[in-house]
Amino acid sequence: MHTLLLCLIALAFLLIVIEDIVHVNKAKTSLFLGTLVWILAFIFPEQGVDAAAIQHSLNENLLDIATLWLFLMAAMTFVAYLNQQGLITQVVYRLLPGQLSQRRLMVLMALLALLFSSLADNITASLIMLSLLSSLQLSDKQLLKFAALLVFAVNSGGVALITGDVTTLMIFLAGKVGITDLFLLIPAALAGVFVLLACLVRGSSGELELPKFRRPISGSDKLLALLFVLTIGNTLLLSVYFRVPPVLTFLFGLSVMFLSYQFLHRKKAERKNILEFIREIEFDTLLFFLGVLLLVGMLKELRVLDSLPLLYHELPVWAANYLVGLLSAMVDNVPLTAAILKSGVEMSKADWLCLTYATGVGGSLLIVGSAAGVIAMSKIAQLSFISYMRFLHLLLLAYSVGYAGVWLIGNTLV
Repeated sequence: MHTLLLCLIALAFLLIVIEDIVHVNKAKTSLFLGTLVWILAFIFPEQGVDAAAIQHSLNENLLDIATLWLFLMAAMTFVAYLNQQGLITQVVYRLLPGQLSQRRLMVLMALLALLFSSLADNITASLIMLSLLSSLQLSDKQLLKFAALLVFAVNSGGVALITGDVTTLMIFLAGKVGITDLFLLIPAALAGVFVLLACLVRGSSGELELPKFRRPISGSDKLLALLFVLTIGNTLLLSVYFRVPPVLTFLFGLSVMFLSYQFLHRKKAERKNILEFIREIEFDTLLFFLGVLLLVGMLKELRVLDSLPLLYHELPVWAANYLVGLLSAMVDNVPLTAAILKSGVEMSKADWLCLTYATGVGGSLLIVGSAAGVIAMSKIAQLSFISYMRFLHLLLLAYSVGYAGVWLIGNTLV
């Protein structure tokens, strides 16, 4: 049974990697196999293990999963509302001038990608920026440059805030780093993005006319957007000063959003039920995390993760973390991060910061290594695994510069 469970887990991770080949959604396969391995563990327990012990282990895993799942649900509901109302897109179009050079446009889009992926999730940030990119009149060569830059910038922007990247949230919730520690990742993330920008901007010239799709933004939408920003700010403040769990603050902010929407639209005969926006969030993403964390939890129970610290015994910690970042380009960073957290690897806070950057940004090296890359490949016909590989050396350079920055800052200031 031990071997069968390991084979099922390996199959689950393989199906995640080859999702675009088999055309079976990774959320469905990970949830199916994630629940199946636990059911089999109950039916065919290992010798000396009873149902009560398995139940205790499952409960521990479900508590970790629920904390992450509820936080993501609350944050993504906010974003789903603002995105459907077109508010985020309107902000982007209003920030950009009507005409500018390609070089200046690359700088502005990199900064916008960093900003949006910090405040929202990587999926939403990618969709916003790629929507803007597709509206531009660019040659195939320039389009691929912009796409590579956006994928790297989106992944870099999320690492410094718990609202921006799931792996950052996971490491924070595990108590390995604090909110203020994560802010130290910002200059290193910026350095990596600007190194890539400096490499890609060469050969870019000419002026571009940007389309304008302006429309009025209602006062109620502005208020709910302000509530979202305040919720993010309060999450950071309450966590730092009062140790309030981020999931609690975000759920409170979500409830305030619901009540505010109800009050602001109380006189409208036809209004959409605010709870409908929960159905519009990326449930595939949430179910995928649920399935993956169940699989990783079973790996822990099978003691497979006991071998993961060997990497840290054979190599210096900084080198092991750098290698994990490269590995995240081939293996989904969520199960990779979960596996390291559950393996019991001991590291300093500076090293945990290095791991946070590595798992968050390392997936940018391959187009299939991150959600932002997969979305870009699905939205831009010219972008493929091979065409993206043209930028591998530049992406590796940018990742290495950012990682070196985190290591230097972490070991100096932490």
